[in-house]
Amino acid sequence: MFATREMKSEIWIRLAFLMALVCIAAFAGGKPAAPQSDSEDKLGAIKQSLAQNRGVLKTYRWTETTEITLKGEVKELEQKQVRYGPDGKVQKSTISSTSSPEQTYLERAAALVDEYVPPDPLKIQASAAAKGMAVQSEEGLVTLTIRDYFKPGDTLALGFDPNVKQLRSYKVNSYVDKPIEDAVTLDVTFGSLPDGTNYPQQTVLDVNAKKVRVKITNSEYSKTGL
Repeated sequence: MFATREMKSEIWIRLAFLMALVCIAAFAGGKPAAPQSDSEDKLGAIKQSLAQNRGVLKTYRWTETTEITLKGEVKELEQKQVRYGPDGKVQKSTISSTSSPEQTYLERAAALVDEYVPPDPLKIQASAAAKGMAVQSEEGLVTLTIRDYFKPGDTLALGFDPNVKQLRSYKVNSYVDKPIEDAVTLDVTFGSLPDGTNYPQQTVLDVNAKKVRVKITNSEYSKTGL
């Protein structure tokens, strides 16, 4: 049920670039516009940084671990080895997998991860255009918050560090079936490899009322030798 994340992994880089564009545009709307050449220089630097980050990630392999728990008891545990293939797409092979028969609600909860991580830049643009967005800047972090990204009433907040041109935080408030009874929080924690490459280290989705947690961890990065 996690296969669709393979098709979406490439979007992280596109999303970060989109965040940079949106943040710069938002600040331009609230302050005197910077000279065109200055904006172009900033965008060029951001694009170059993201391209370099993506290029380095293609030289790594890593382990993806997915754990689903219900009331603290592990119901599903799956490990996959992940790497980029010759075609530039993410490839995954199962290392181990265990599950219990209590899967209906758990699978619907886990499926939300695929809808939000990584997010779709086109949906972000559409949601921002339809509902507007809030932009805040605090301690060097620019946070963009939009509504109705995937479900009516949900919120998605992305934190971007313009100094290092990387995503620093990613938070979602949503729900499985009902906004109150099945309220969901989702957080992505980013990590940095020794060479400075940025990656989504851990994704945690909680359905607190049902005591369901989905945790996805990326670890054991090593060079592929490519």
